[in-house]
Amino acid sequence: MTTSIATLDLIDTDPAELAVGAIVIGVYSQSPDAPAPLLLASGAESIAVAFDGRLVDTLVLLGATGATGEVTKMATLGTISAPLVVAVGLGPEPTGAMPSPETLRRATGNAVRALAGTPKIALALPVSEEPDGDVAALRALTEGALLGGYRFAAYKSTPARVAPVGAVSVHVPDAADKTFRAELKRAAAVARAVTQTRDWVNTAPNDLRPPAFATAVADAARKAGLTVEVLDEKALKKAGYGGIIAVGQGSEAPPRFVRISYSPSRGSRKKVALIGKGITFDSGGVSIKPAQGMWEMKSDMAGAAAVAATLLAVAELKPKVTVTAYVPIAENMVSGSAYRPGDVVAMYSGKKVEVLNTDAEGRMILADAIARACEDEPDYLLETSTLTGGQVIALGKRVAGVMGTPSLCARVQEAGDAVGEPAWPMPLPDDVRKGMDSEVADISQVNSAMDRAGHMLQGGVFLSEFVADGVDWAHIDIAGPSYNSGEPSGYLSKGGTGVPVRTLLELIDRIAAE
Repeated sequence: MTTSIATLDLIDTDPAELAVGAIVIGVYSQSPDAPAPLLLASGAESIAVAFDGRLVDTLVLLGATGATGEVTKMATLGTISAPLVVAVGLGPEPTGAMPSPETLRRATGNAVRALAGTPKIALALPVSEEPDGDVAALRALTEGALLGGYRFAAYKSTPARVAPVGAVSVHVPDAADKTFRAELKRAAAVARAVTQTRDWVNTAPNDLRPPAFATAVADAARKAGLTVEVLDEKALKKAGYGGIIAVGQGSEAPPRFVRISYSPSRGSRKKVALIGKGITFDSGGVSIKPAQGMWEMKSDMAGAAAVAATLLAVAELKPKVTVTAYVPIAENMVSGSAYRPGDVVAMYSGKKVEVLNTDAEGRMILADAIARACEDEPDYLLETSTLTGGQVIALGKRVAGVMGTPSLCARVQEAGDAVGEPAWPMPLPDDVRKGMDSEVADISQVNSAMDRAGHMLQGGVFLSEFVADGVDWAHIDIAGPSYNSGEPSGYLSKGGTGVPVRTLLELIDRIAAE
């Protein structure tokens, strides 16, 4: 089962008078020549008064430095209503500005995780007096709290001994303010979508093979009131989805293709297509992967999970834009019926693809989905996938690579920066495409001359061949950012991260406002 914060609300009561298990405040680090080694962030004023000026000195004695994300707990001994003050580091004090939303989001996630087992806590962290700043800070605090409290324990025989925080109250200037209430509602919808993505990614691959994943996605979408279409292997063959069929034919669990649609009741001006790679497990096929780390290939459907969950949030938030998700799902396995290097596959678009590496399977199923999505004539096409190890080599585990129409890539980058899911635009070089010319088909699946060089770019170049002329599109490679194999940090849990759900929702909001 998944565990997370049960309730989240807003309060405007004096934090020093709140009957909660802990009050979370922020502290800034100071330079060595500053009058004090720590500086309290806004929100902690009444608590500092209750401690009669001794709060900072006591935190320093306990080892607090204000370093970003550092958590220091201090017993209040009856000085305020809460038995515990928890100081979370916000790094150096920003000059004439609020801490960045991402700093607040990570700090809140760390604090909530450190307080696991506490029935109820309150956050008395900085919230700007400016309306726009209020929204950004509140969004960061609420998302950080909800996502930082996430735990996946579906396969534990006994419940965890320490439960997550039960309830979180966020201190704001006016808890009845309509803008604040709307942000609270939005944060809950976004967090549910991210959590659902994490749950699907973290599920064991034997429990989430293509038919089961398709059913789970379809059931969730129908429950949310969305329009759903599911194609099984017979329908896929009949319609000519050669890429999806080729990749899925090596598994006894046949492939699926799910289409999920949302249309606003009125006011829709734009159409957005979302596409996500749904490889429920990737052995590499005949071009088999090394055994080390292969278990993480259960996360190769993170793109599909993200776009499907994004539609669930869209159904709640109801933006004035038509959004459709296209989710190709297959399992890339080794068997006597698996597709082979040297095969030529007739794709949904009519192009013929020469297969050179069966481990480059994601682009095969995505190409079919992209071609199908373009038939619906979207204004914007956003595809996300754990496509290449080259993304991790080039940009690391936190920064996604984005390729496509330059203007839309820039918008993806801006949206990612706004929500703490960074992305970096990458090129689609002509020489990479030239090396994908095939002697026997329309295009080769990879550039054999380059081998692994520019592997991320090869994936983007291949996908570009299946985008219809005139469609603004972006390919977001999340091979690294979608899965955290290390320890929890900030609001990121171990395992699935939910990237890039929040980027997609931010983009949809911006497109709806055009």
